[in-house]
Amino acid sequence: MHQEFTTVFARGAKNDAYAKYFVGQSYLNMLSLEQVVIGNVTFEPGCRNNWHIHHADKGGGQILLVTGGRGCYQEWGKEARELLPGDVVNIPAGVKHWHGAAPNSWFAHLAIEVPGENTRNEWCEPVAEKEYRLLK
Repeated sequence: MHQEFTTVFARGAKNDAYAKYFVGQSYLNMLSLEQVVIGNVTFEPGCRNNWHIHHADKGGGQILLVTGGRGCYQEWGKEARELLPGDVVNIPAGVKHWHGAAPNSWFAHLAIEVPGENTRNEWCEPVAEKEYRLLK
């Protein structure tokens, strides 16, 4: 099934190192570990990460560049936003959010870690299945 979905960047291996923070199967291909950390993250249909926060004392946060498929992004307390190829999401440090594939579509984005001081991630609870299933 996953052979049918392709994007500019290679899918990478199963994202087993972070599997406990995802519902469903994701794949990770680290494109850069120098200067700015960039990972190509691919989500199978229905896959999404848990709510999480990118903390930093200064700077930090994350930028998502959507490269394929259809997905969603949501900040805590706000409506979910549909993501399509070419969309850009700027996520400031300290904002609780999640992102992932739509229920019926593969999804891929580049995740860019914005440099900052004392950056760290806090992984929180999974997205409620009831709320996720309301997405179109």
